[in-house]
Amino acid sequence: MRHAKAEPFGDEDHQRRLTERGHRDAAEAGAWLAEQGILPTHAMVSSAVRAKATWESLAKGARSSAVVSYEDGLFSAGPDAALDVLRTADPEATVLVFVGHNPTAAYLAHMLSDGSPDPDAFRAMSEGFPAAALAVLEVPIDWSDLAEGSASVTHFHVGKG
Repeated sequence: MRHAKAEPFGDEDHQRRLTERGHRDAAEAGAWLAEQGILPTHAMVSSAVRAKATWESLAKGARSSAVVSYEDGLFSAGPDAALDVLRTADPEATVLVFVGHNPTAAYLAHMLSDGSPDPDAFRAMSEGFPAAALAVLEVPIDWSDLAEGSASVTHFHVGKG
């Protein structure tokens, strides 16, 4: 997931906060996940203020009490570095949410795709990855084995609260 809408400027990029719209959009995305029966058990979230707030609103909307890990390395990570972080996920995680930044979030979703995605989801994802966008991927392997082309894109949704 890409973090939701944040204020355009801040004293420090890491400290930028979500806007009210961002909170609403993330909560709606969480409610959408719950409606789909996709209930997060774990989350790996960038340590940036806006990513943490996105997760908190998403979790509230989904009514999730997932185990969350705030990762400093996800703040400036490119897709390869983000993939390295995801490989360290708890092996018990059945539904893992990644909350990060673009362009990494979009690149990561495309990189993980096995080339056999849900056509509607892939088309929507390919048209853009705006704030509060989330791609759902089915991962049939252990997190530690996560690699390019190892997951299938099943859903794509943009939170609109």
